[in-house]
Amino acid sequence: MAKGRMNGMGGGNMQGMMKQMQKMQADMERMQKELEETNYEATSGGGAVKAVVSGEKLVQSIEVDPDMLKEEDAEIICDMIAAAVNEALNKASSDANSKMGSLTGGLGGLNIPGL
Repeated sequence: MAKGRMNGMGGGNMQGMMKQMQKMQADMERMQKELEETNYEATSGGGAVKAVVSGEKLVQSIEVDPDMLKEEDAEIICDMIAAAVNEALNKASSDANSKMGSLTGGLGGLNIPGL
């Protein structure tokens, strides 16, 4: 009788749930790899400074309009570089959160070991 109750309590659903979790984990790994391979670009100073970062949050390149080097002082240029890099990093984080959130269906705050 106890055996029949276990099946009646959804024991068969556990296998389906495990398969869903495995699929979600595979999807998250694929998404993480895709995010790591994506570059994010941002500009500041009206386009005078451009920063590109990877999804791994590493700076890939910094470009400064040569005209800015003649007109502006170093402190302003450094501020614009920092602003462009920070904006590119924010884009990378936002994209990662959005894509991972779409996979987990809003379970982002749930701590599931192995995921």
